[in-house]
Amino acid sequence: MDVVHPRETKKLLGVVPQENNLDPDFTTYENLLVYSRYFDISRSEAEEKAERLLEFVQLQEKREVLIDKLSGGMKRRLILARALLNDPKILILDEPTTGLDPQARHVIWEKLKSLKHEGITMILTTQYMEEAAQLCDRLIIMDYGKILVEGKPDELVKEYIGAGVLEVRGSPDILSCIMENEELKFEVVGDTVHVFTDKPEELMSTLLNRCKVDLTTIRAATLEDVFLKLTGRALRE
Repeated sequence: MDVVHPRETKKLLGVVPQENNLDPDFTTYENLLVYSRYFDISRSEAEEKAERLLEFVQLQEKREVLIDKLSGGMKRRLILARALLNDPKILILDEPTTGLDPQARHVIWEKLKSLKHEGITMILTTQYMEEAAQLCDRLIIMDYGKILVEGKPDELVKEYIGAGVLEVRGSPDILSCIMENEELKFEVVGDTVHVFTDKPEELMSTLLNRCKVDLTTIRAATLEDVFLKLTGRALRE
């Protein structure tokens, strides 16, 4: 199908690429002003938007700083601000927090959540399952270009894993005892068995008595558990 009115369509989009493509010859503020010209935004409007967006991403104090002097987190926040210059209806983000420290990642998450509350639709690609759980109302898990599952994060966790994960370490005899129980859903990772269950405390009590388990950890099930269960643990190159 031919794209109808491609120029008008692009005006509705904001793009946050994975790679840093800011112009190193300009300051933080100047990068926003120059980019605004692609959308025929007037000088006065561009200046007002640049000031407002720098405040939104907490970069007012870096207004006159050249790009090479910014940290990785600051660059990512500036790229987000740049993507918002044209007041997009749809924001496309490719690995928006890759390589960032936890503080910078959480700052960007909070900014994206506030944009979602304002009604901006976001299409996000990420390898961080915590990020997907934090930001996505609906997601698709893909492997080698193939869609495996789609749905709401919490519903996928409940369907494929359960409420909790019981991590059991022990001797081969203990692990064999656990794996003999055909009713259990589990995954063997090295010398540890990950048992998926809706009733972790109750199951732990059963395993303590039946298999003489002594090294056990209970934790909440996560979207990462779903991803690893569906795609496996082999490295992706």
